[in-house]
Formats: sequence, C-alpha cells, structure tokens
Amino acid sequence: MDSHQPIGVFDSGVGGLSVLDHIHRLLPSEQLIYVADSAYMPYGSQSPEMISERSQLITRFFVEQGVKAVVVACNTATAAAIASLRETFPLPIIGMEPAVKPAVEATRVGVIGVLATSGTLSSEKFSKLVARFDSHAEVVFQSGTGLVEQVEAGALESEKTMALLQKHLAPLLERGVDALVLGCTHYPFLAPAIRSIVGEGVAVLDTGEAIAVELKRQLEKSQQLAVEGGGQVSFFSSGDIEGVEPMISRLWGRAVQVQPLKIG
Repeated sequence: MDSHQPIGVFDSGVGGLSVLDHIHRLLPSEQLIYVADSAYMPYGSQSPEMISERSQLITRFFVEQGVKAVVVACNTATAAAIASLRETFPLPIIGMEPAVKPAVEATRVGVIGVLATSGTLSSEKFSKLVARFDSHAEVVFQSGTGLVEQVEAGALESEKTMALLQKHLAPLLERGVDALVLGCTHYPFLAPAIRSIVGEGVAVLDTGEAIAVELKRQLEKSQQLAVEGGGQVSFFSSGDIEGVEPMISRLWGRAVQVQPLKIG
C-alpha cells in the first residue's frame, strides 16, 4: 500500500457524513470514498447478522477500490461487525465508540447521559464500555427512536424532530446529566436542536473528531499518511440516488454526485 490510496468510510445512511467531515478537515490530502447503505437504513432496526453481512460486502467493495483503511462510521455497525471485519480484512479498520470516557472526564456532578440507537445500547460492546467507567460516574442511557429517520429526511429542526428530542432527552435531564454523549453518527446533525433543549449547562459530545485523530495516528504509524494532493471525495449509495443525492449535498455543504452502489 502507498499513501495515495483512498480511505473507505461507511454508514447505513447519511449520518457518517459527520465523521467524514472531521476526517476531511484533519486530513485534507486524503482521498475518501463514502458509502451510504441507504437501502438498509437504519441499521438500528436490522438484525446483527444482517448488519454484519452488509458491513462485509461494503468493506469488500472498498478493498476492490484499493483502500488503505476503512472507517466504520456507525456505532451500531461497529458493535455488530467490527470484530469480524478485522478478522477478515488485513488492513486498518477503525470503528466508533460512544464518547463515554470524555463525558466522564467532563461531568461535574458524576452523571452522564448517552443518546443512541437501540442496536448500540443493547450490544455487548456497549455494555463492556459502560462497565469500564460506571465506577467513575453514573451512566444513564436513552434510545433515540425515530431520530435517524428525521435526519435522513432532512428534518433537522422540524416540529416532529423537536418533539422527539424533547421526549428522548427529558428522562436524561430528569436524572441530572451534565454531559451528553451523542452515540449515533446521525445525531451531530441535530446538535443545535439538542443544545437548545439541554441548555448551556450540559456538555454535548460526539466522537467524530476522535475517530479522525485515531485514523491519522494509524496512518502515520504505517507511513501511509498522504501529505499532498487535492483530497477527492467520492460518494456511493445503495438507495434511491435521486432521493439520497440532494440530502448528502445538503449535509456535506456543497453539491456532490452520488454513484449507485452495486453489491450483494
């Protein structure tokens, strides 16, 4: 492998764009390939077996494109598939982990909240993560049912979205959390709306920046970090391109062309 090979990033839909943005900002010379597996969105409602199968197919697609690393920009896919991906593919594979450690470090009252999908919250990986830190702070978690679909629809501050956020955040606020972990890559797009509800006294954390830093560390370690070039970003989706392309363009901040993903 050489430093000019691309990096693959995938999620069930557009949520992983929040991670892709951090990567692109930190590593502007890297070529990036983003896959939105929109035909199977949201992963949170799929079985672990289905998520693992899709993750294998997408990663194999990346390998065929000659990538030097893969970022699983989805907490649910990380929980369901990261171990099998690392067993199958001999290249760096970086997964997501809810920012529980930074939240524990940030809390003043010793109570942190985690807002995530049911798939993430019910996973063994998440249980082990909480167990590592529950002696340092009380960890309260809440499923954000319906929020992924609102982001995918571009309804970031609609009446329905705000009602869902009020409903999901209320139990966390009642428990007195002062640090809130956004445990789904879709949720950073709702951060302004979330902050308007939780107020300035609650720190809101996501893991996109930490993932970009870890990716950089691994590329530097293997001497594969690109230090020059334009940093082209390519987009693919398994869903309806006419529906997905405008949403990716909106969230990415400029018009992009989305190519159909033909796998499986």
